[in-house]
Amino acid sequence: MILHITQQSLWDAAQVEGTYSWSTRGSRLDEVGFIHASQPHQVAAVAEFVYHDQPQDLLVLVLDETALAEAEISVQFEDGGSGELYPHLYAPLPVKLVRSAEPAGFDSSGKFWWGNRP
Repeated sequence: MILHITQQSLWDAAQVEGTYSWSTRGSRLDEVGFIHASQPHQVAAVAEFVYHDQPQDLLVLVLDETALAEAEISVQFEDGGSGELYPHLYAPLPVKLVRSAEPAGFDSSGKFWWGNRP
């Protein structure tokens, strides 16, 4: 399972367009070259680093690696700068390949959650 954190408004626009083309907060795929993603054990740290000052309007897109491979979307696990490998998608993401879009945010203590609210 690969996860990508985004804003509800960007996901809504992608559903109209048919593809999602944001790399990370404030940066498009064509600017960065890939879509940042994470593995389940990495998603909370990524959320806290990138979205700590925006606790609302967040979603976690759940992606299936097999479906991505079948659609010939290249996923490379690359060093995020600390030696830890993060998945990077090197193509626009067709919305039909997103298994689910789970609500996400930060609880009152600042801990990140996604899926079912704590």
